[in-house]
Amino acid sequence: MIRHLPNLLSALRLLAAPLAAYLILGGHDSAALLTFVAASASDGLDGFVARRWGVTSGFGAWLDPAADKFLMVLCLAALYRIGVTPFWLLALVVARDLTIAAGWLLVKLLALPVVIAPLLIGKASTLVQILYIFAALLLLAFDVEGPRLIEAAGWACALFTILSAMAYGGVFLRGLARGRRIA
Repeated sequence: MIRHLPNLLSALRLLAAPLAAYLILGGHDSAALLTFVAASASDGLDGFVARRWGVTSGFGAWLDPAADKFLMVLCLAALYRIGVTPFWLLALVVARDLTIAAGWLLVKLLALPVVIAPLLIGKASTLVQILYIFAALLLLAFDVEGPRLIEAAGWACALFTILSAMAYGGVFLRGLARGRRIA
């Protein structure tokens, strides 16, 4: 059973993403916060279990970040829809994720010599996105105004998103340059 636990947790996070967004849109702030916290905690737990017991898989390596991105994008979109998150931040996060996905496809299609692995800055970017969404949902759940906090958290989220995009872009460009030397 432990062998399948990481993928099960990722799959549950994938299912929790639309539920969290639905709860945000419906004004069920406390339930949205609890759902988001549980889904976010499952991210750390699935990684811990996979590493601790050595039960990693190719499917899990794809499912885990997909579930993370789905949770982040749906929650940010819902927060945008209710007027908490600015459009530019949502667009930046989506553009980064789409660009990384497109780069991954190009690496595969062109058979570039690129090791595809998560970068520390990418993990930090996801953590900052989680903290941003958590802060927004916490303020909503307790009906507290915190425009300066949310604005500062949004800028931090944007900074880490940009740094992450630049780092992954650098990996892609180095792989492209190595691929051209080989050909």
